[in-house]
Amino acid sequence: MINDKTMGIEDVGSEYLDRGIFFGDGVYEVLRSYNGKIFAIEEHFERFANSLKAIEIAGVDVGEIRSKVLKAFEKAGIANAKIYFHITRGSGVRDHLPAAGLKPNFFLTISELKDNPKLKNEGVAVSTYPDIRWKRCDIKSLNLLPNVLAKGDADKKGAWEAVFVDEDGLITEGSSSAFFGIVKGKLRTSPLKANILPSVTRKYVELAAKNIGLGILEKSLTPKEAAGAEELFLAVTTKDVVPVVKFDGKTIADGKPGKWTKQLIEEFKKFTS
Repeated sequence: MINDKTMGIEDVGSEYLDRGIFFGDGVYEVLRSYNGKIFAIEEHFERFANSLKAIEIAGVDVGEIRSKVLKAFEKAGIANAKIYFHITRGSGVRDHLPAAGLKPNFFLTISELKDNPKLKNEGVAVSTYPDIRWKRCDIKSLNLLPNVLAKGDADKKGAWEAVFVDEDGLITEGSSSAFFGIVKGKLRTSPLKANILPSVTRKYVELAAKNIGLGILEKSLTPKEAAGAEELFLAVTTKDVVPVVKFDGKTIADGKPGKWTKQLIEEFKKFTS
């Protein structure tokens, strides 16, 4: 039955039998463009290939997927766009063990990205949430229910983003962002391990930090350290560098985007121009 329509399984469209729906059995990527040029496309497709390999989805020509993305982007004609695509293992009758010979399914959307200067000029609030995600967050999989719940919790608290805290009391990352602090004049962020997504934007933030002479320490912050940090900010594919001015209701420093964060925002622009 689909909604109120009853039918035989043979009449159900393959889109309803997608393993992405049943199990989150797939991987995805999100890219963005600036002024008609896709940013960091090589890094995104390298991560996409790694995700496919990690969950053993075979039969996907990554070069062909790249061509589809570029063709769709050109056809859309959107200069500043958000590009989302995913691959699932395929469609079939629900069974944990996938049937042999499944053909992977591909899905892509392209939408316009509108700049929101208020985010960078005024900053945002974040709130903490228990990190209940699976242990392979380095794979960009479709299993995002904990992220959805975390984001909803943040919204109820009047925050823009949720920040995950693991069982050891350490901040891992945001529900859809990388998390950074400036502590004792150094950039602090969690080291890349299996519980952290290798964010492409994070990579460029760290490069920007080196360019402006900001030291980097890959060591996870505790919520207490974050609340007392000199500055906090997020790195998001669709938003770049976003200052954080409130952490769990506590104002960070003077409640305005910090000097290092502002410099990183400007330095990051050099990569996208």
